[in-house]
This record gives sequence, C-alpha cells and structure tokens, in this order.
Amino acid sequence: MTEYVALGAVAIDRLVGDPRTVFHPVVMIGNFIAWLERGLLDTGHSPGRRKLAGAVLVAIVILVVYAIAWLIMAALSFIHPWAVYVGGALLLSFTISPRSLAEAGREIAGYLHTGDMEQARYKVGWIVGRDTANLNTSEVTRATVETVAENIVDGIISPLFYAVIGGIPLACLYRAVNTMDSMVGYKNEKYQDFGMTAARVDDVFNYIPARITGILIVIAAALLRYDAGGAWHAIKRDAAKHPSPNSGFSEAGVAGALGVRLGGLNYYGGVASLRAYMGEAEQELQPVHIEQTIHIMYMVTMLFIAAAIAVKWLLS
Repeated sequence: MTEYVALGAVAIDRLVGDPRTVFHPVVMIGNFIAWLERGLLDTGHSPGRRKLAGAVLVAIVILVVYAIAWLIMAALSFIHPWAVYVGGALLLSFTISPRSLAEAGREIAGYLHTGDMEQARYKVGWIVGRDTANLNTSEVTRATVETVAENIVDGIISPLFYAVIGGIPLACLYRAVNTMDSMVGYKNEKYQDFGMTAARVDDVFNYIPARITGILIVIAAALLRYDAGGAWHAIKRDAAKHPSPNSGFSEAGVAGALGVRLGGLNYYGGVASLRAYMGEAEQELQPVHIEQTIHIMYMVTMLFIAAAIAVKWLLS
C-alpha cells in the first residue's frame, strides 16, 4: 500500500505544493535541530567532544522524529484504513519537493528569458550557496540545473525510496537526516567536527537512492528523446569525480542527457573553488536546459513510482 501512498504524495505535491508555514514538519524539524545545536555545540571544546556532541544530535533527532511519525501513523490506523492512506500521503508530501524545485527553476528561467539578470542572480542565490552577483546567463543556468539535478535524489527519490521500503516514519527519518546535513554538515571551522556524523549518515542514506536515480535518468532520457547513451557514459565517467559520493550520479546523468557540461569554477565568499566537470559541452548552457532538467526530474519521479508498484505486484 505504501507505493500508492507515495503516488498520492506526489499528486498532493503537484496539486498543492509545499505550504510555507512555521507548522511545516520540515520547518519544525529544522527548528528542533537548531535548538539542540545551541545546547550541544561549544566551539571551545576539543574536536573529539564536538564530534561526540554531533553524534548525540543525530541520535536524538532521528529517534524523536521517527517516534513522532510512527505515533501519527499508529493513531491514523485507529481512525480508519483510508486515514492511513490520506494522512500518510499528506505527511510524505512534506518530505518531497518536485513542485518547489520546478517553480524555482522556472522562475529563474523566466528572468533569464526576459534578460532580467539582476533578478535571475538574486533568485538563484536562494537555491545555491555560491556567490551569484557576477554570474552570466550560462552560469546562472548551470547553477540552477545543478541544483535541480542534485535534488532529484535527496528531494524526491530518497524519501520515496525509504517510504516504500520502511513506511512513512522511515521517510520522515530520512528527511530529518537530510535536514541535519543541510544545517550542520559543512566542512568549515564551526561544523567540521560537530557536523561530521550528520554528513556521513546522510551520505549512507543517499547511497542506494542516488544510484537508482542514475539508472532512472538514463531511462527518462530515452523516453524524453534526450541522449540516453550520453547520460550513461557521463555517469560512468564523471559521477565519481563529484565531491559528494552521491550527487555526481544525478548531475552527471543530467549533463550527459542534455549534452551540456556542469561543474567548473565557483566562488564562495570570494574564494574560488573548482568543481569537477560533469558531461561534455556539446552545446552552451541556455535557459531551455532548466526546463529540460525539470522534465527529467518529473519523469524520474514517475518511473520510480511505477517501478515500486511493479515490484510490489511481482512480489505479491
């Protein structure tokens, strides 16, 4: 039944989107993480104590989030079987973000099409951590395509994967893990030690979904009449070059499918950082590639749901 709950969650996200409210479960998880961080992180402690504090943070968050999600689903089961489906689909929809990714990407593409570079740079700065003040059209497009491609894994396939194999509580646990990584999993002076456990746990949780996503991108490219062979070749050649053990599968796959090159020189706080290249520059990056990446994202999402339902039927 979880496969159909996942389908319902995707439908809810497509129709309603992600509500912007302080009562959004992911916002509340983020606030809980921030509250714990204030009590656990002391930059004056030794690296070992900071690592231990970070591990405690991870343990508390995943236990609390899983327990709350489990209790919610248990309560729904006492109400009515359909309450489990509807309530579970609603809760799962909070853990995925295809519509938000699509809306952000299309808004940026719209500004690029009209030549409003000031707004394009400003809006892309909302979804990336790099400096954006001096980006040109190609660079803004690259930043947007990279972000949408990367988030196919942690914003869609990973939570759906864990919902299918372990139910809604496990999907919520994954979202908590990913939120911790986005908040404290940085390799800087403040979080290098404290965020180590969060970053590594997030890498482990995304390991299998990232590789499933790579395969689905190749299939999606074939169905959408993009370059499926190019996607497969780019994944094999370039995925391992990415600083993340997982993000390279989706970014390289999208780059190969569209015949563009991702990666390259970025600036963070004025400091240059060269990201390994993904794909071949068969054509210059243009705003249309943002829309094509969104098409791949939605196709991969539906392919995953279809595959989950098919596997369920075969095993039943």
